[in-house]
Amino acid sequence: MQETTPIPLRPPPVRPAPQRTAEGARPKRKLKKLRLLLLVSVLSVLAVLSTIFGMMMAVSNELPKLEDRAQYRAARNSILFADGGKLSIAHLTDTQNRILLTSSQISPNIKNSVVAIEDQRFYQHQGVDFRGIARAVVEDVLRQKASQGASTITQQFVKNALAAQRDRTVFEKLREAALAYHLERRWSKDKILTEYINTVYFGNGAYGIESAMRTYFGQSRHYTQSDRLAANVSPDQAALLAGLIASPAAYDPVVHPIQATKRRDLVLKKMYAQHLITKAEYSHALLQAIPTRHDLRPPQPESTQPYFSSWVSQQMVQRYGPGTTFGGGLHITTTLDPEMQKAAANAIQAHLAGVGPTASAVVIDNATGGVRAMVGGNDFAHHPFNLATNGHRQPGSAIKPFILATALTHGISPDSVWTSAPKQFVFYQHGRKMIFGVHNFGNTYAGSTTLTSATAESDNSVFATIGLKVGTKKVARMGRKMGLRTRLSTNPAMVLGGLKEGVTPLEMAYAYSTIANDGVRHSGSLASGNMGPVAIEKVTDLSGHTIGTDQVRSKRVYSQYVAGEMKSLLHGVIAGGTGTHAQIAAWAGGKTGTTENYGDAWFVGFTKKYTAAVWVGYPDTLKSMAHDYGGGPVEGGTYPADIWHDLMDSILAIDASHNPGSGGSSGSGSGSYAPSGTSGGPSSTLPQTQTPQQTTPGTGTGGGTGGGQVQPQLQTPAPPPQQQPSPPQQQSPGQQVSPPSPGGGNRTPNGTGQ
Repeated sequence: MQETTPIPLRPPPVRPAPQRTAEGARPKRKLKKLRLLLLVSVLSVLAVLSTIFGMMMAVSNELPKLEDRAQYRAARNSILFADGGKLSIAHLTDTQNRILLTSSQISPNIKNSVVAIEDQRFYQHQGVDFRGIARAVVEDVLRQKASQGASTITQQFVKNALAAQRDRTVFEKLREAALAYHLERRWSKDKILTEYINTVYFGNGAYGIESAMRTYFGQSRHYTQSDRLAANVSPDQAALLAGLIASPAAYDPVVHPIQATKRRDLVLKKMYAQHLITKAEYSHALLQAIPTRHDLRPPQPESTQPYFSSWVSQQMVQRYGPGTTFGGGLHITTTLDPEMQKAAANAIQAHLAGVGPTASAVVIDNATGGVRAMVGGNDFAHHPFNLATNGHRQPGSAIKPFILATALTHGISPDSVWTSAPKQFVFYQHGRKMIFGVHNFGNTYAGSTTLTSATAESDNSVFATIGLKVGTKKVARMGRKMGLRTRLSTNPAMVLGGLKEGVTPLEMAYAYSTIANDGVRHSGSLASGNMGPVAIEKVTDLSGHTIGTDQVRSKRVYSQYVAGEMKSLLHGVIAGGTGTHAQIAAWAGGKTGTTENYGDAWFVGFTKKYTAAVWVGYPDTLKSMAHDYGGGPVEGGTYPADIWHDLMDSILAIDASHNPGSGGSSGSGSGSYAPSGTSGGPSSTLPQTQTPQQTTPGTGTGGGTGGGQVQPQLQTPAPPPQQQPSPPQQQSPGQQVSPPSPGGGNRTPNGTGQ
């Protein structure tokens, strides 16, 4: 057999080494990665587009739900409960007060004003304004904060409707945009605008444009329930209502008239710039007055405590939106104690029934900052203005604890001696020399007195000197730190309570609770504002899931040393000063306040567990109460202290019934605080104070002057006497004071600022 030559095996091909770039990369592998990345990107884009397309097709089935009447059927009332979550005190609903209108029943001025301020490109975009989004992004980047909105009216309408149906999802933004885009292809622009105006919340319980017109402008019109006020609206009225949409609370014309006016004028300016009103209409509208509290006619709430529930519902709207608040079927547990609320109303009724003035009262739980009782008026149906939360009145001498806290913080001793005499302070305002004259109540002076005695007797002369010495700006800052929401003016007269804008009973009670808490301010995560008083304890949704629970938050305002002295000095006011009518069977401290001509009278006091503020006066005007206390004047130590006494006495009994064996813990347990200078007080550790300054005595009016930087011309006084005057004699904290005779003879003025 012939042998064949074997075929030689071919050696395996030698692959050339991969060429590397200067950076060591492999070009082919890099190319593959780029192709893969491109493929993934394309698929991702297709997936997103597919999702959006699918969502847009799916949401088309939801369009019928957006009709106003469909929202009515879907809405469920929210319920407010008292503390404990068992007793219902209010039902929050939008269907009871909302009146649905057709397009022809809504004034063109309303439609034009809403478009001008909310979405001026409403008639150009297709539901989603991409130009507006781009503009918002640029504005937000330039300002480095979210300051420019980009939602269209169509999107806002969809958002409101979905909130009312409790049907929000994790893709809510995308879903709302898809619905808005689809809605624009099903509905006309006019129908979208009409439906939107019918669903907007305008504040003060007004849901929808017809309810808003009746609430803010119905007082001066005679109409029947079948009439439609929204059909005839002037440009200034339309601009005010349109301006409320962005924030009904911030632009409330009753609570914030300056901000509301500026907002209205902005809407009018935009209407004129967009040729929606003439020059004459614009000029005329700017001159019109905005509604006052006398014009307000809000819908009657379904509530046993309408002042309190209206305040809470406003907070709920700000936190959860109007749709969820009024149609989300929420259960809201509040801080209100029904027994304390009844005690507050009874105490006021017992003293002021048949008397000219009225009263407002607020009770704060010191441990939580919770509002346990609130009397905002005596007739919500006819006087819905809430005096407790919105009644800004001059505090008189009730401002002095803020001066006291500032002075103690800056090293002024309770045992320091000051001159008590008529004084004149010189300062300059806009280059002009001004005189601020100060005198004591009844023109009675001690001559030389300690800060302890001056606090008990509410000596205007001494506190004006101290207030101007430490500085009005520091006093205002201290008030803010302690819990005042209103920014105190820094004019010289503020040291005697002569403010440019007064304070409310709610914020006074809350600020004084910081004193009761040894200088610690308590608030909560569901507070009415940043570190403010609390009204809401817990919120659950329709299915019973908790969506909000209040958590206590605390902040120290001043030192423990200052806290002890504050409580000691203010205890002296009740023990033997201007507030003896407030003595109860427990330890307590507080301060009286009376304004010039007896226009306002206050008593704000505290025990270990509770703080209460009582204001007495005429709510609709500044009217003198010179003869309303049994023929005598109403001072802080009369009706306000009497009401506070009865209220706190009842609270002691309520607390004892809730906590058997506690022995009335509302006032015990914090120690017995004697005025500084007596045995047991902390005065032995007081820091050294500088010699106080005084002014040259002279005649004064006590009325003060306007604002400006205080520059008093002070003279160096003679050295204070070596021997300190004796502190005021204390009465037993449990000693009861006899009620006044019809002529008020047993309650004579003590000669100091009350």
